[in-house]
Amino acid sequence: MYKITTEDERKLAKLGAYQQAILRLLAEVPKGKVTTYGDLAKELSKRDTNWSPFASRAVGTTMRNNPCGPQIPCHRVIKSDGTVGNFRGGAKGAVEEKIAMLKDEGVTVRRGKIDLMDFRHKFKK
Repeated sequence: MYKITTEDERKLAKLGAYQQAILRLLAEVPKGKVTTYGDLAKELSKRDTNWSPFASRAVGTTMRNNPCGPQIPCHRVIKSDGTVGNFRGGAKGAVEEKIAMLKDEGVTVRRGKIDLMDFRHKFKK
């Protein structure tokens, strides 16, 4: 879990309520674990019924515009089928960078996929 700093708070204050809530939730995902866009949307809706559990695209947009990366670790968010997904808005070499970051944290990536049974973060109630 990443402890959000005063500097992060300053950056987060410039975002909308949904983006702030998603990034605060993402800060709970520790090194060596991943979550999915859908998992984040569902977990946020469990904690606050104002948000939709089906907003995985909005989660993706939030990841793309994360002003607190890599401390708030958008590289730990993957697709629900275990594929790594995009990174840094699709910039050249970005997916390889995301894979390298995950591997450095102990996540096994095989043929662009991560075994969610082994590496999926389980949010605490």
